[in-house]
Amino acid sequence: HDHFLASDASALAPVTRRVAYLEEGDVADIHLDSYAIYDASEARVTRQVVTVKTADDAVELGPYRHYMQKEIFEQPRAVADTLESVGTIEPSLFGAAAAEVFSNVDSVRLLACGTSYYAGMVARSWLEGVAGIPAQAEIASEYRYRDSVPDPKALVVVISQSGETADTLAAMRHAKAAYLTRAGTEIGVASTKAFTTQLTALFLLTLALAKSRGRLTAEDEARWLRDLRHLPSAIQSVLALEPMIIAWAEQFAKKQNALFLGRGLHYPIALEGALKLKEISYIHGEAYPAGELKHGPLALVDSRMPVVAIAPNDALLEKLKSNLQEVRARGGELYVIADADSQIETSDGIHVLRLPEYAGLLSPIVHTIPLQLLAYHTAVIRDTDVDKPRNLGGTAAPRSGFAARSRLCVDPR
Repeated sequence: HDHFLASDASALAPVTRRVAYLEEGDVADIHLDSYAIYDASEARVTRQVVTVKTADDAVELGPYRHYMQKEIFEQPRAVADTLESVGTIEPSLFGAAAAEVFSNVDSVRLLACGTSYYAGMVARSWLEGVAGIPAQAEIASEYRYRDSVPDPKALVVVISQSGETADTLAAMRHAKAAYLTRAGTEIGVASTKAFTTQLTALFLLTLALAKSRGRLTAEDEARWLRDLRHLPSAIQSVLALEPMIIAWAEQFAKKQNALFLGRGLHYPIALEGALKLKEISYIHGEAYPAGELKHGPLALVDSRMPVVAIAPNDALLEKLKSNLQEVRARGGELYVIADADSQIETSDGIHVLRLPEYAGLLSPIVHTIPLQLLAYHTAVIRDTDVDKPRNLGGTAAPRSGFAARSRLCVDPR
């Protein structure tokens, strides 16, 4: 018998479905024909061998060129799967003890790294705006090393794409896994469907907290559930815009730098767009709240600096338009992701991609899609290793999956 070690069970799908999971502190001594596991006290232990059920198509590319492209196009299904068992909004979605926990908390702290941290930033706005509960998003690798003030009435939410992020786990060792998103296997290192399913789960958490605090009417609950169930269709309609985004990518592939602008709920989405571009195309991208332009970043703007603006038709649109005029006045080339009725017109130096509809508070999920496609197609044109970006995780064969599922852990502290 051969024996293998992997960061995730899906990486072993081509060779075995039988897996023994190590526990915290375990050390494995692996040989060709045997293995032994020792716990943190150096005592030899036995870990149960389980048969992992992995969908055969999860590690097959099918008609797609890269796993990242496949995973971008799997998002309608992944979001629908995450919502599959949600009939009504109840705290019990997040565990049997959630109702009691939610009734006793007075704030929320969201801990995560990278893309998951941006999901936490969006959730902070949702939690404060919809549930009326103070919220704070923090980078887990920073939180774990600073002297924080313990708050027994704070709900700590830990977000991780793999469920195994070391800094995130260290930030909260005693988290109880109470809700798993249904992203499925994510093989490309640059996260896509894990992010959108995390956002979906975080909105459900927002609604559950709102309901426990008496801030969710029956009418509101029905409306939000209807809007959530429409998300897969809304995402599908944005995916249909891929040819226009490829045209944008042909311009971006020639650049060395890019700015991303967003306001309010969409500033974290601008951050995510810049991160995706950096990760896989190796073009330097930075994101700013659009109102910060005049406080320094505007000095960077010239004809060689493409500026991507996320411009949904919300209350901040008029302020964003004035920021865009500042960019055009400096000769900057604008790429605007707008809604059908946001009244921003294509003109010299202004390229507009119109999404079919405005998704309201769920708009960040929908506006993420074109930014994923822009980064992907820019990277393809530049002929980079899309699924395994240099210097990042994922140096094994393309089948080596990392995030088998996206994990959202909830625990009172």
